[in-house]
Amino acid sequence: MIITPMPDAVDMVSILLLAAVFDIIIGEPPSALHPVVWIGKVIGMLKKAAPTGHRKAYGIFLATATIVFASAIGYLVLVISMHPAIPQTLGYLIAAYFLKSTFAIRSLIAPAQDIHDDIVNNKLESARAKLPIYVSRDPSKLSTENMSSAVIESMAENFVDGILSPIFYYVLLGPLGLVGAYAYKAVNTLDSMVGYKDDTHIELGYFSAKLDDVLNWVPARISVLFIATAALFAGISADGGRMRVFVNSIKSAKLEGQNTPSPNSGYPMAAASGALGIRLEKPNTYVLGDDLKQPKPKDIKRASQLIATAAVLSIAVFSIIIHIFTNILNSHI
Repeated sequence: MIITPMPDAVDMVSILLLAAVFDIIIGEPPSALHPVVWIGKVIGMLKKAAPTGHRKAYGIFLATATIVFASAIGYLVLVISMHPAIPQTLGYLIAAYFLKSTFAIRSLIAPAQDIHDDIVNNKLESARAKLPIYVSRDPSKLSTENMSSAVIESMAENFVDGILSPIFYYVLLGPLGLVGAYAYKAVNTLDSMVGYKDDTHIELGYFSAKLDDVLNWVPARISVLFIATAALFAGISADGGRMRVFVNSIKSAKLEGQNTPSPNSGYPMAAASGALGIRLEKPNTYVLGDDLKQPKPKDIKRASQLIATAAVLSIAVFSIIIHIFTNILNSHI
């Protein structure tokens, strides 16, 4: 019997880098071929079958079943892509495609450019129509500053759950990294579909929302280091004070990271606020950088540059970490 080998450090790094190239060049796959869409359909079916009673218990079942389904996708892809009968290049392409599907750099950054262009060209209704890509708040009465803030907040927050966390769990689980990335993506998709506090979802999505908070706890906090370090390289400082921008980013995250209802989203948003030197506000909910200037459309571009740089840094750093830990492990075997 042929046993499929597990990926080594070279395999894991190659797959991660190739996945990043896929994401940047190609973007999101069609819905019919998107594994996260498959996960969403499973959640949708289980949600429709939810009973009227014992909804919190059913919510635990819903989450568990979804995580098992998503993890099975990751494991099956791992077995197929690493099988000796599959040429190495083809195996890398298969694994990279599925890993890429768990994170999104291009689709996080690109829509911001369109909204920026609409605001600059005074096409405010068009900008408002596109804003739901990023946030659920009512855009009809938002000023250009509010819209700029909403886009920047969302890019910073989604840097964690849309980019950093899937890669974090890919690295954390080592050879079973694809399973880790898919298990995390299942939880994050669950949170986005049932993790609300309205009457319909408050019990059904309770477990999913709490689990999402737990899994994002570490990535949200290390995101501050990536965002602050990205500020050193992205050239976003108006006065050239790169080190000051770095310090401001760290300081802002430390002082204001807990000033949002979510236990995690405030950290990357506050780090971005400090790095960019702008006030970020969700009306009637929170304010980050209260003493800073209001954001302008040009700050959307600066934020895009900041988050894109942070994404590249995270991929580079985690690639190095894979090699370091593999070498340490091999030295003790």
